[in-house]
Amino acid sequence: MTNARYFSAVWLFCAATRPAWAECATDAQVDRFVQDYLSNTPTAVLSADGTMQDALCTQAKISAALEPYMGPIIGYKAGLTSKPAQDRFGADEPVQGVLYRDMMVADGATVQLNWGARPVFEADLVLVVGDADINMATTPLEVMQNISAIRPFLELPDLTLAEGEPITPITLTAIGVAPKLGVLGSDIPVSDPAAMSQALPDMTVTLRAADGEVLAAAPGAAVMGHPANAALWLISKGIEFQPGDLISVGSFGPLVPPAKGKGGASVSYDGLPGDPTVSVVFE
Repeated sequence: MTNARYFSAVWLFCAATRPAWAECATDAQVDRFVQDYLSNTPTAVLSADGTMQDALCTQAKISAALEPYMGPIIGYKAGLTSKPAQDRFGADEPVQGVLYRDMMVADGATVQLNWGARPVFEADLVLVVGDADINMATTPLEVMQNISAIRPFLELPDLTLAEGEPITPITLTAIGVAPKLGVLGSDIPVSDPAAMSQALPDMTVTLRAADGEVLAAAPGAAVMGHPANAALWLISKGIEFQPGDLISVGSFGPLVPPAKGKGGASVSYDGLPGDPTVSVVFE
């Protein structure tokens, strides 16, 4: 299963780099984080003074502790893949996180307005892995040749950390890049990988409030020049994909607080087959 492969890879990596692993969260810190995460309580930062190795170690411990509540890991996310997101958190490259089975809700779902301690929403997109040969890909086209479908994705992360706590690439990685909820649209089969590979960077992704106000708009190329580059980046960091895994490519624009949604949000993908959309209602 995806989560077993992920935990094994991270634990082996941490064991190999143990001298630099001083800031991996303790069991007590992880327990407190999980309690706060589940109760939507702002929480303390983890691995703030550590390395990225420390952060990945903390992420693996948190993921294992959350699995009984959030279900198994069903995929991975590349966060901070657009310039606005990197600028906000002082990053010079993306960060890697996880996706849980039970965080996913259907298109048009209604969710509580305060779905987290520090809830935000963003326009994203999911790639569905069709073949393990994706792990040998070196170009966006080769990625898309091993993707069975793409899915509109309106992510509802929870930044989780209390006001004043440092939110950095290290601390974001430690908490799995803030997964909480995600609205998945319908499958769009990739029947022509070359055509889809061309459409993805050329599409226009628009995030709107419930009343239609445009909150952000960006070309598909806003994510690393091509959304499939997010998959290549994750592969470069040691993620090994299997058929059925989901890949969140990251935000096409800024993170938005729920109040700006005025009761909900939607994302449209003009230029993809059928110009698909995905939406959510806040209550």
